Amino acid sequence: MSTNLKIGIIGGGQLGKMLNQAASQWHLDTAILDPNPACSAASYTDNFIQGDFTDYQTLYDFGKDKDLLTIEIEKVNVEALRALEKEGKMVFPEPEVLALIQDKGLQKQFYKKHNIPSSSFCIYSDRADVIKAIDSGEIEVPFVQKSRTGGYDGKGVHVVNDLNDLDELMDVPCVIENKVDIDKELAVIVARNTSGEIKSFPVVDMEFNPKANLVEFLFCPASIDKVIEQKAIEMSEACIKAFNMTGILAVELFLDKSGDLFINEVAPRPHNSGHHTIESMVTSQYEQHLRAILDMPLGSTQIHSPAVMINILGEPGFAGKAKFDGLADCMAVEGFKLHNYGKKDTKPFRKMGHATVMDSDIEKAKDKARFIKDKLKVIA
Repeated sequence: MSTNLKIGIIGGGQLGKMLNQAASQWHLDTAILDPNPACSAASYTDNFIQGDFTDYQTLYDFGKDKDLLTIEIEKVNVEALRALEKEGKMVFPEPEVLALIQDKGLQKQFYKKHNIPSSSFCIYSDRADVIKAIDSGEIEVPFVQKSRTGGYDGKGVHVVNDLNDLDELMDVPCVIENKVDIDKELAVIVARNTSGEIKSFPVVDMEFNPKANLVEFLFCPASIDKVIEQKAIEMSEACIKAFNMTGILAVELFLDKSGDLFINEVAPRPHNSGHHTIESMVTSQYEQHLRAILDMPLGSTQIHSPAVMINILGEPGFAGKAKFDGLADCMAVEGFKLHNYGKKDTKPFRKMGHATVMDSDIEKAKDKARFIKDKLKVIA
């Protein structure tokens, strides 16, 4: 591996920051493109470029002097990446994979084509089409509406539990999915290098904030049967093989109350469901992503310690300059590790950081995590 390789990271949010931190351990030459000069990653690189990564020319110009390009966010200009790939640049995830995953309709069709279990679905062009399908009996309540493109961090998803929820239907091209009777929401981070080697991290289970539709707690290892754990890993590895992609793939799954597993959706990049790997695993998801895209042997995914990850969200009712309240009490907790994303301003439910709590006993780690959730508040 040459440390002279020029690597472009598209996106400078918290994922870009942590990916760049991992790259700095190997003294890799990285540059970051992001529209926000105050983004989380801006101060972690000597090569920050301010620019819109959804604009063809901006992204193309950023990439033309790089050897390798990767992403920390899916919403980027794929046509620019296709052009750069044609000119010999290494682009991971591959532009064709990224284009497919950007569209949740294409994603669902992909799972069906490759016999990868996913919930039943139909695709509609707009709100009127959805209403027509409900009136004809083609769609039955309850269901979940997902915007085909642009959804992120809980946005672009609307759950219809009864007819009163139809008032909030999105008027966009969308996927309508049968609502799964969920027992647990699980995730697997799986990596594949260009030589085809694949490794998965242990399965995690998650609890979501009901208002923000964002992960509130993540538990590793997951409290599931070994058979379910193995099946989740096998499905995730089948998924990255089917995509034939290079890098990290975060696979989110539903376990229903009958014990069946379904893939919900995927993200072809480092992911919120892998933050805990920084402290609790031999190899972090960020190092693993770099190993994969540089075609190095993949690192060990052994657990150092059971862990709970807590997303630190902006408190409801507060907007303005961010203040982490209650931090001293949390710092006194053994096994507590804080990651402040460096976002100067808070607003309700904005991701401001995360914390990982480790303990040899997962139940004790959960108790500590709930204490931290109660104590640590981001206010203004």
